[in-house]
Amino acid sequence: MMSPEKQETAAAVRVLGRWPSPFVIRVLIALRLKGVEYEFVEEAMGNRSELLLASNPVHRKIPVLLHRGRAVSESLIIVQYVDEVWASQAPAILPSDPHARAAERFWGQYVDDKFPTAIRVLRGKVAGDKDEAAAQVAAALVHLEEALVQCGRGKGYFGGDSLGYLDIALGSHLGWVRAVERMARVCLLDAAKLPNLAAWADRFCAHPAVADVMPETDRFVEFSVNNDGVPPKAAHTNSK
Repeated sequence: MMSPEKQETAAAVRVLGRWPSPFVIRVLIALRLKGVEYEFVEEAMGNRSELLLASNPVHRKIPVLLHRGRAVSESLIIVQYVDEVWASQAPAILPSDPHARAAERFWGQYVDDKFPTAIRVLRGKVAGDKDEAAAQVAAALVHLEEALVQCGRGKGYFGGDSLGYLDIALGSHLGWVRAVERMARVCLLDAAKLPNLAAWADRFCAHPAVADVMPETDRFVEFSVNNDGVPPKAAHTNSK
């Protein structure tokens, strides 16, 4: 008979989502970081599946984590759930110190307050002033440059020596940040102004838990061109 821990590890885990979503990407990173096997169930564009509607009847949106048939919604809540359920599997995603944990949760919410809508404006997906959107993201990144030093205590990640909660919360947006830099011809992750954060971004995307689930910049740009209805302005063809 399997031990409870092995039963937990072997339990069926499914993620309902779409590959371009940063909120879905962060869930996949958390699972990979913990070494949890999962099935990714791709939701069709513009068509919510019956499974999604039944699993998240309140918000009716992705991502949804299904663990042994029980649904968990909202990406940052899912990341915390993964950390708690698979607590015995290193690394810990949230720090053990209550103040440090609260700080990372604060900054994680800050990321989701400042980035998603601004990036949609820069993509041309929703109406808005692109200069104002770029300025909002740039200002947020300045604050996050400082947070990296404070939360990371001078180490490689917001989580210190390893990827943590805030790394996942912010890093999941990097694909679209790099895509809108190209499409809107703006420089957001300026290495001259944000040296720690720019180096962190490269380190984050190269991490084994991230590399296979973070699509290339070209793929985000192509998706935006095909689905947002706005041609890219930039002439660059190489990925950052």
